[in-house]
Amino acid sequence: MKHDYKKELKAYYNPSSKEISEVLMPTMNYLMIDGKGSPGQCQEWTDAIQTLYPIAYTIKFSIKKSTGFDFGVMPLEGLWWADDMNDFTNGIRENWLWTLLIMQPKIVTRDIFEKARAEVKAKKKMESVGKVRFEALREGNCVQVMHIGPFSEEGPTILKLHQLIADKRGSLNGKTHKHHEIYLNDVRKVSPAKMKTILRQPFESSQGQRSKQAQN
Repeated sequence: MKHDYKKELKAYYNPSSKEISEVLMPTMNYLMIDGKGSPGQCQEWTDAIQTLYPIAYTIKFSIKKSTGFDFGVMPLEGLWWADDMNDFTNGIRENWLWTLLIMQPKIVTRDIFEKARAEVKAKKKMESVGKVRFEALREGNCVQVMHIGPFSEEGPTILKLHQLIADKRGSLNGKTHKHHEIYLNDVRKVSPAKMKTILRQPFESSQGQRSKQAQN
């Protein structure tokens, strides 16, 4: 029976589309690859996706073969920012920086990852394979909501996330607290109006700010 981590971690992977929720994200491991440029329109983006998924599936089948444990590969995620955050907020997409991610369950070790990456590199011989890393992500305090609709209509929802953080007297730095999206649909198979994307925004709580000030 295939294990479904989206259901096990439903607080993080199935938020409401009607109400913003606040979550304290645990540290989790991911496959990660960095890039720059307009999503879906630059070769670096295409190469990143064509690299991440083969490694993720190689890991999955390796674990199933060696242990009998089977699990579903998690959805693609993205962290977004820019050197000049005005380029991000103003939609100058060619200057956008991003990290694409796929969450890895605790059963996945660095050794398993290294072997899977080497196997994929031998088959695909793509330079991007060597850029994939296995790394923990620590986001801490976050607000999130399910956005239903095209990416082009995310703006007002993102503003609501930021407003809630402001209402809580929290703060965020777009380069440190990176805008986070989780893509639950295959854009090739679902109409834009029905696409589901989790929008997540990490932030610094007012309590955390006071703690840092006290330490200083």
